[in-house]
Amino acid sequence: MAGFESKLRKVVTEHIPGCTELLAVERLSGGASQETYRLTLSIDDQKVHMAMRRSPGGEYVEPVAARPGLDVEAMLIQAAKAEGVPEPEVYYVLQRENDLGDGFIMQWLDGEALGARIVRSSEYSQVRPGLARECGRILARIHQIDLDQNGLRQRLSRIPPEAFLEQMLERYYLLDTPQPMIDYTASWLREHLPEEYRLTLVHNDFRNGNFLIDKKGIVAILDWEVAHIGDPMRDLGWMCTNSWRFGAAPPVGGFGEYQDFFEGYEEVSGQAVNAEHVKFWEVFGSFWWAIGCLGMAEHYRTGPDQTVERPAIGRLSAECQVDCINLIIPGKVELVAGADRVDEDMPRIDELVVSVRDFIREEVMVELQGRNQFLARVASNSLDIALRDMATGDEHRRLEHNRLKDYFGSQDTLAVLRWRLVKALRDGSVGITDERIKEHLRQTVVNQIAIDQPKYSGFLRAVEGC
Repeated sequence: MAGFESKLRKVVTEHIPGCTELLAVERLSGGASQETYRLTLSIDDQKVHMAMRRSPGGEYVEPVAARPGLDVEAMLIQAAKAEGVPEPEVYYVLQRENDLGDGFIMQWLDGEALGARIVRSSEYSQVRPGLARECGRILARIHQIDLDQNGLRQRLSRIPPEAFLEQMLERYYLLDTPQPMIDYTASWLREHLPEEYRLTLVHNDFRNGNFLIDKKGIVAILDWEVAHIGDPMRDLGWMCTNSWRFGAAPPVGGFGEYQDFFEGYEEVSGQAVNAEHVKFWEVFGSFWWAIGCLGMAEHYRTGPDQTVERPAIGRLSAECQVDCINLIIPGKVELVAGADRVDEDMPRIDELVVSVRDFIREEVMVELQGRNQFLARVASNSLDIALRDMATGDEHRRLEHNRLKDYFGSQDTLAVLRWRLVKALRDGSVGITDERIKEHLRQTVVNQIAIDQPKYSGFLRAVEGC
């Protein structure tokens, strides 16, 4: 850390006007794909906070279609600010000679970014009613940014809907894991591709949790790292994806209604919003994040960021898959009952896990702050998943196996039959109208989320069959 701070001190004192000292560096919790820091600087004898975004582990990452790079993110923030989008000032983009990895330093803006607080806190009760409309207006301004004027067209990938779908499938195939609901959703998306669309700048991660608000409204749009040129309705659908409602009922970010959101967009853009077009991207959003979560788990296996957060995010794929169930194949679900424990080990394996979980929650977490406290909470939640899997996982997988054996008339292992279903969905020999497969996927996906996150709103909706 000392070497990191020394290099950072040199950067801020040489490139931030008036800065004479780096007083403090704090890595913030969250930021699963990029690191975020709060810097405290001495500028003109006053303490000034700034923010720094940096690649994980201070790595230098070659730009790819899905991630144009943090230097482009800095350009996007500046272009958006010029268009009237609420954004911070960017003060410095890290260079190779700084030896700190990819990233940039920007103005620190006070505000709330935690989605759960935005949808629940009484502090924001006055701003929530107008927030969906405000989001619509902001997105319209983003989609109006002149890419040629800002030199961005050559730095961003052009990704039409069909190409975006195939790009995500390629990422999924590389993970080499059989997830039948992901393949089923891919087939549904292929059959519902939008026939008409514009091509504009797409933020691609505009959602509750990726903007700052205060008691007056939105003060900054965050995380431009996956922006591209594509269908602007992608942004509207992602804003409505259930993962980002934080357990609240309203479909737009957990705080607003479709109508207000669409009207705000139409007011600024002059473009009518087609609800079915947005639904395609809402389904795609859950599909996209389901794959993205699995990718986070793969990052844990391969590095460089092997924190406890990565595999925990991998388990969130089940949440996204159950959201796809609710959107495209809702129906009745039967939950697996927990088996009575008959082992007489002293202590039992579940007792060992409980003891470690409770130690983390009751003794470790209270002694920690910031990101370490956040990671301790993630660790304790991961142990809860392990406990639920010990209770119902074997029976859940036995029933899944039996359904697949019956469907294919085969006695192959569960792993083999999962792959058989996945390949059948990919080659079209099993279609999205197959009622037995729809039933199988409902039972499998919903019972998996009962293990991974039974408090997730999508699980509760699936159980109700809505």
